[in-house]
Amino acid sequence: MKLSAIAAATLTAVAAVPASAEISDGKVKIGILNDQSGVYADFGGKWSFEAAKMAAEDFGGKVLDAPIEIVTADHQNKPDIASNISRQWYDREQVDSIMELTTSSVALAVQGISKSKKKINLVTGAATTELTGKQCSPYGFHWAYDTHALAVGTGGALVSQGGDSWYFLTADYAFGYSLEEQTGKFVKSKGGEIKGAVRHPLASTDYSSFLLQAQSSGAKVIGLANAGLDTANSIKQAAEFGIVAGGQRLAALLFTLAEVHGLGLDAAQGLTLTESFYWDRDDKSREFGERFFKRTGRMPNMVHAGTYSGVMQYLKAIEKAGTDATEPVAKAMHEMPVDDVFARNAKVGANGRLISDVYLMEVKKPEESKRAWDYYKVLATVPGDEAYIKPAESGCDLVGQ
Repeated sequence: MKLSAIAAATLTAVAAVPASAEISDGKVKIGILNDQSGVYADFGGKWSFEAAKMAAEDFGGKVLDAPIEIVTADHQNKPDIASNISRQWYDREQVDSIMELTTSSVALAVQGISKSKKKINLVTGAATTELTGKQCSPYGFHWAYDTHALAVGTGGALVSQGGDSWYFLTADYAFGYSLEEQTGKFVKSKGGEIKGAVRHPLASTDYSSFLLQAQSSGAKVIGLANAGLDTANSIKQAAEFGIVAGGQRLAALLFTLAEVHGLGLDAAQGLTLTESFYWDRDDKSREFGERFFKRTGRMPNMVHAGTYSGVMQYLKAIEKAGTDATEPVAKAMHEMPVDDVFARNAKVGANGRLISDVYLMEVKKPEESKRAWDYYKVLATVPGDEAYIKPAESGCDLVGQ
């Protein structure tokens, strides 16, 4: 009697397992790895962690009956620290996928580790096209934006408005070089001229010598191929030198709602920039923005909304595949359309690039803003197929396989 009771209990337990039997370690664990204390802390930071948690909650807290767990860490913009954390997460802490990955050098390092360990990584915070180019991975996905989309959006717009000579102020690492190169190429393809460039270390505090070189170049546009506080501080110091007052234009090649908020409309007004998301675009984005605001006290930028979308799509892919095993989930992610609050009618290329529309924005004057976070006028929509490199031309060896 006792034995049959145990047997029955065992059978019951087995019968209850099937759904989560295909989930490794009985849970789905996602790591949000980004800069939470440096120049990009507002760009993604702990707000991306909140966006990821929001996605897990909106999905129902479980996938295939297994709980969803979101963890986070600060990589301090250092590839070696990021690599150590990602190995520890994968090898010892049962993390299934690492996401966000602000800073291109970090994202490339972690994508390399993820590829070797056959784990899915999804980048929303880094910009380099190398992630879906020569250093692409069958398990690597790039959401939100990249340097090519920024170059097409901001670079193309300014050249068409007469900004046909450029000088670049460039952050001295992979992201800055990529942004300068892509924008420069695009400017030249539209008949513009590159007068020169100067490079500055990441997280500089004094841009005066760099800005003076840019000013004396006589270029119509000074392209800020940097991000986060580097861009904000460049803009502040440019104002002190009277650069815009003197007739030159500043192009913030990677600047988001978070940085505009930090800088304030007085300093940021008139800037042109490109983002792939704006909270005040339609009813769906406004509803998401308000929920995010209630949670964080701020409106989301494209990195936060992109992280929400990336986590959601990964969970949908696990559900579709019926397992969290890497190969079938990666296959599902490549095949499934993306249609959510972040990306409408979007698709994932064979190189892992999410191909969705991006928007050219102009920062409003203080008197044009009706309320807090009402910062942008949408000047143009750039269709995803124009914004991103065609997968077949990306240099990724997975395309055509």
